[in-house]
Amino acid sequence: MNDQELAANVIDELFWDPKIETESIAVSANGGVVTLRGTVGSFRQKREAKKAAERVWGVVSVDNEIDVELMGEQRQEDADLRGDVLQALMLDSQVPTSVDAWVEDGVVTLSGTVDWQYQGDEAEFVAGNLAGVVAVENDIYLADTTPSPDDVEHNIKKAFSRNAKLDADQLTVATSNGTITLSGQVRSWDEHDAAVAAAWAGPGVMAVDDLLTVTY
Repeated sequence: MNDQELAANVIDELFWDPKIETESIAVSANGGVVTLRGTVGSFRQKREAKKAAERVWGVVSVDNEIDVELMGEQRQEDADLRGDVLQALMLDSQVPTSVDAWVEDGVVTLSGTVDWQYQGDEAEFVAGNLAGVVAVENDIYLADTTPSPDDVEHNIKKAFSRNAKLDADQLTVATSNGTITLSGQVRSWDEHDAAVAAAWAGPGVMAVDDLLTVTY
């Protein structure tokens, strides 16, 4: 598949997703690297556009250069938007009360400490869904509860083996001071995301160094 065909397939996938307004998005491809440019009306659409591009066979990585331009009725004062973000976080049972949020010019910055990576990811997802948000900066930290490195590595490898999406034999896991280094080859971005998510789910994981390559 050449770059022109790949870009055309990404455009088709963007058009197929009803959550994305495709009229103002341009797509280019170079060696499997897809670049998205243009303007959308919400941060969620920008995020969904990247997800849609990653679903396309042949995409190695996505450079998301889409700008978020809010229409008049979507704009909010920073103080009001912060209130909406905090309310949404409070209503989500997966987000602990230790997570705080600040807003400047529509950019939401999340801070605080959580015990699990999924809690920080959930907070970022919730904030990014709100109208008026231009971007989300996730400065949430994981609490230091690092167990034995051997236990962490063993548990993650077992998780890989259980996951139907993953070819565990193609993945390598290394552990150092709470940081998991993933290397090897995966067959799609869906498999890539499943591997990273499985690594983050390990107890005591403080960071994941993603060295995986998507190979078709």
